[in-house]
Amino acid sequence: MSVRLSVCPSVGLCLSVSLFVPLSVCLSVCPSVCLYVSLFVPLSVCTSLCLSLCTSLCLSLCRSLSVCLSGCPSVCMSLCLSLCLSVSLFVPLSVCLYVSLFVPLYVSLFVPLYVSLFVPLSVCLYVSLFVPLSVSVCLSLCASLPRSVCLSEGRLRHTTTGEAYAFNAREDLHRWNQKRYEALGEIITRYVYQLLETKCNLTKEIVPVDATAEEPRSFIYLSADAMSNPAKLLVLIQGCGVVRAGQWARRLIINQDLDSGTQIPFITRAQEEGYGVMVLNPNENHLELERPAKPAPLPSPEASDEPAEKRERKDDRESKKKRDFYEKYRNPQKESETEQIPIRENGSPEEHVLYVWDHFVSKAAARNVFFVAHSYGGLSLVELMIQREAQVKNRVCAVAMTDSIHNVWHQDANKSIQEWLQQHCRNWVSSPEPLDTPVEPMLSDCPRVSAGTERHELTSWRSFNSIFQFFSEALQTGEEEETSNTVTTRSSHRTKPDHNHNDL
Repeated sequence: MSVRLSVCPSVGLCLSVSLFVPLSVCLSVCPSVCLYVSLFVPLSVCTSLCLSLCTSLCLSLCRSLSVCLSGCPSVCMSLCLSLCLSVSLFVPLSVCLYVSLFVPLYVSLFVPLYVSLFVPLSVCLYVSLFVPLSVSVCLSLCASLPRSVCLSEGRLRHTTTGEAYAFNAREDLHRWNQKRYEALGEIITRYVYQLLETKCNLTKEIVPVDATAEEPRSFIYLSADAMSNPAKLLVLIQGCGVVRAGQWARRLIINQDLDSGTQIPFITRAQEEGYGVMVLNPNENHLELERPAKPAPLPSPEASDEPAEKRERKDDRESKKKRDFYEKYRNPQKESETEQIPIRENGSPEEHVLYVWDHFVSKAAARNVFFVAHSYGGLSLVELMIQREAQVKNRVCAVAMTDSIHNVWHQDANKSIQEWLQQHCRNWVSSPEPLDTPVEPMLSDCPRVSAGTERHELTSWRSFNSIFQFFSEALQTGEEEETSNTVTTRSSHRTKPDHNHNDL
């Protein structure tokens, strides 16, 4: 989902509130104001002038009356009479005139005119002019947004600042930063598991297959047709370390994007091309349990000969050193001693690959099995060949390694294994040369070509397209050889005609 989709409603709302609503209000209110000014204000002014004239006449009458009266000051008498006349006569007259004349006139004339003319005019103007203009402005603003703000690119960004992840969140606290990085890695692992299940539609299979509820266990991921696909099966093996099922490199996921750091593009491409998929989990080898805290050692029964004041100063210095050390290297998570319980028959990457072969791959229906093995995964695969040579040669069509660290000499691989690797395997290694450029092999086991990058963790992603092309070519070659062998076998079983008979 893109950020730009959430921008459209807010831009439209801002434009409506700040521009179109005021314009609409002005267009509808201005005519009513003009009508009021041109009609009702003159009437009110005329009425006021009439009342003022009447008031002046009354005041003049009061002055003439005040002259006739003796013993009262003329000014005071005039004011009193004016006040009495205004309160008793002109104010009620003015109110009655306004209520009886102007209010009915306003209600009977202006309100129907406003409802019948100005409101429809305002609505039509808003719908025909301002709504299309608002939509066009919103679309143009959204089209001008940069691609870098899209969340669909799978890049890790700060929720507030939008900046990329920074390892050194706190200076001079390397251990704290490292633990923060590890905590983030655990969150990413769970997120990748979620993507494997929701986006790739893979299911989790427990290993060992007969594990009880009490013993430690691990898991792998299978596609729905992994065991039943009759044609092709793709098996993915990552390197060693903290990476779990579905990941090539945690560093790439955090610092670059999901595509380069996870196996999801390989899984999606394989499913599109008709492969069943198995995702191995060779680094989930043990269960960690927290050890109970050791009791603090009891003080020595022998009292120290040092004075109490000196011992207190010494204890204060040691406590200060411990506090300084903690402040410098303190961790966001509490560290504790743990005990590792190995998972049965999956206690190492080599054991895990062998176990998955025996209980899953060898029992799958696919005629052609393909492997992608990165780094230490290549070593585990060569170890599988040493343990199950005949089965691997019979089922595996091609092996793609990416910067594999296997060594056929150190692993005591025999000559037949080396020859098979030479024919069915290719290793994309880190190199400054362009992609797929042949690289001088260090050992005579399998061809080496450049992955187009010098970064070890990027070799799988950079060789992505080349790997699937290699698989397609290997599959085509295998089918041609199978067809040729079938034809040869049928020809060899044909009955030859007997040319040794004599013509009569």
